[in-house]
Amino acid sequence: MFIEVAKRLQHTEEYYFSKKLREIDELNKAGASVINLGIGSPDLPPHPTVIETLNKYAALPNTHAYQSYKGAPALRSAIASWYKKYYQVELNPDTEVLPLIGSKEGIMHICMTYLQEGDEALIPNPGYPTYSSAVRLTGAKGVYYDLQEANAWLPDLEALAKQDLSKVKLMWVNYPHMPTGAKADKTFFKDLIAFAKAHRILLCHDNPYSFILTEEPSSLLSIDGAKDVALELNSLSKSSNMAGWRIGMLVGHQDRINEIMRFKSNMDSGMFLPLQMAAAAALELDEDWYTSLNKIYQGRREKVYELLRTLNCDFDDTQVGLFVWASVPASYQDGYALSDDVLKQAAVFITPGGIFGSAGQHYVRVSLCTTETVLQEAIDRIKAKI
Repeated sequence: MFIEVAKRLQHTEEYYFSKKLREIDELNKAGASVINLGIGSPDLPPHPTVIETLNKYAALPNTHAYQSYKGAPALRSAIASWYKKYYQVELNPDTEVLPLIGSKEGIMHICMTYLQEGDEALIPNPGYPTYSSAVRLTGAKGVYYDLQEANAWLPDLEALAKQDLSKVKLMWVNYPHMPTGAKADKTFFKDLIAFAKAHRILLCHDNPYSFILTEEPSSLLSIDGAKDVALELNSLSKSSNMAGWRIGMLVGHQDRINEIMRFKSNMDSGMFLPLQMAAAAALELDEDWYTSLNKIYQGRREKVYELLRTLNCDFDDTQVGLFVWASVPASYQDGYALSDDVLKQAAVFITPGGIFGSAGQHYVRVSLCTTETVLQEAIDRIKAKI
């Protein structure tokens, strides 16, 4: 081909799940009927009032125009109220809240706003692969900090402080953590804020799992002084079953929001207003919504535990979030080997932990986004074939 892709893409591969879904599709065409326990895309619908609100506003004649880059005031106010109610975080809806077309775009916006060639960013290993790809696309260098089961999957801040951090501008953190399901308490968050202040690093906290199977949602911004050094991304994808709606948010100090707006405003023209009004309705739901959702996930998690025990995997039953993370038995070289074997023998796909970084090589991850009936079928297949 006489036109080559830009250098920024030459070392950026297609997202793992994009390739894997094509492979699964080919297996299904051949009659395999694969049970996919890989991707965390909620299979349950949003609350009925959310759908009703979407329909109501979509039917109006005056809701189809371009929208404000900053988002509708009703949505920004709903986000601020939600943060106050569930996280005990005070936000000014006019200056400290930025709705996003999914929080994944926010990862790119943050990186493009602050990073360039010569800069470095701290990235968790294991961690969400998009952190790495977004940093790489800016021309900056990703510096990985290992998370270990022995340290409850929290970063060793003392060890990090001994490294050369002079080029580090930002640090990606994510608790409840994906893929390990690890939680972080306020003591750790306080230590993290102190670390960032000491080294002049912007913390970027990705927080989409805080309502799933947790006793109490937590936010990094609930710590005194956090806004000085931290931004937080959040999302309705998991907590409100609205993954395909692409509705997220960025919250933080007014200066940071304004800086990121300089980039974001060149990338889109605002979110469809009926979606924003429906999102506001989702954020106004009471605690019963989250309780009922977690009751379903609790039943599914017990089935996933049974599946993992069938495979002789070990796991921590205190983990939270939309997945279960487990170490593979010594009879398998790594998580890829176990995943491939289960797919080949039982037509069940579970995610190899190695896609999240080298520290995840000997682990697998199983999604809770399918019914107990389907999970039981997966268990039965594995028992029969492996």
